[in-house]
Amino acid sequence: MSTVRRAAVVLVAVSALALTACGPSEDGAAGGTDVPTATPPTSSAPSVTPPTSSAKPTTPAKPTTPAKPSKPVKPSTPAKPVTPSTDPDYDVFPCSTYDLTFTASLAEPTTSSYLLKVTNKTGKPCRVLGHPVVTFGGLDGQATARGAAPGIEEAFKLAPGQSAYAGLMGGLKGPKSETVSSIAMTMETDSDLKQVPLKASTPGLNVSDDNSVTPWMDNAEDALSL
Repeated sequence: MSTVRRAAVVLVAVSALALTACGPSEDGAAGGTDVPTATPPTSSAPSVTPPTSSAKPTTPAKPTTPAKPSKPVKPSTPAKPVTPSTDPDYDVFPCSTYDLTFTASLAEPTTSSYLLKVTNKTGKPCRVLGHPVVTFGGLDGQATARGAAPGIEEAFKLAPGQSAYAGLMGGLKGPKSETVSSIAMTMETDSDLKQVPLKASTPGLNVSDDNSVTPWMDNAEDALSL
């Protein structure tokens, strides 16, 4: 056998074998189409969370009323410094009976006149003002002011231990006159200061409407001659 013919026989045999291998199966021969059955996918529905009831909206807070601005405090006016006075007598006050000792001595027996004397017993000066205020024992009334007295600005200053004088003139004897053995004296102070009356002995002093007293002076002679 020739080589060409042998090759043709082999080719035919191989072709027949191939057709046998590719033929339909027994199931296919029965007429059914061999289609693989696909398992349907499981439908997983997404879980839906029910909506929660929304909270009620809160009422907005009312805006606070701004506080009224406080009024600015006016700065206090600083006190003016006290300027010391250049007058050495600016703080010298009137004398009262608390500052003085008091005596009365008979000056003229025929007229029953007495010399009144006050002395500053304190350690500071004071001014003697006006006339002495003289009363007679238990009798009502007082001696009449005799002569003009200097004002408070001109009243002399009574230094510690210094004395001032006034003359008490006796009254004329008459049907209505009386005699007393003592007098009481207070000072003019130009204020409502209450004073303790200072007493002095005046035996046989005749008291009538004519009794008078001079202002305070710095010497006894002037006090008795006014």
